Amino acid sequence: MNPLLPELDRRKTQSAVEAIFEKYRIYKTITFEVREMSVTASYTERFHGPTNVTSDQTAAVAIYNVDMPAARKQYCETIESIVERLGEREQTLIRERYMKQDDVFDYKVYNHILEPPVSKDTYTKIRTRAFYKLALALADRGLLKLQELEKAAKSKMS
Repeated sequence: MNPLLPELDRRKTQSAVEAIFEKYRIYKTITFEVREMSVTASYTERFHGPTNVTSDQTAAVAIYNVDMPAARKQYCETIESIVERLGEREQTLIRERYMKQDDVFDYKVYNHILEPPVSKDTYTKIRTRAFYKLALALADRGLLKLQELEKAAKSKMS
């Protein structure tokens, strides 16, 4: 392996990248709930004296309703642009297995979707290589921390 590239733990990397894609699918499939302002008066205990805090419920709700959909859209666009940089087979594997539906399984991808169909071992090699590239790209964008995914250094016996 290239000494400039980190050696990552395969299982940790897979679970971290799969969590990123889970969040992607949630953002793509579940609609955003717009918050509404409460217009009903509520009675709360008020202490006299300056609190040096001003609150504007209307502004807070408006900011949330604008910023959250924009952040979700930006996240999805970032993931899609990272996947577009992968090789053709890796792109197909990632898109079909992780970016579309929850009920797509590995065997469906390597038997029916990849052309020509590949063996389970070849599929695992393609996926591992894709996850490694994705982990590096996601770490570059600040979505993952490579230090948490690196293999533990083996203690040397002298």
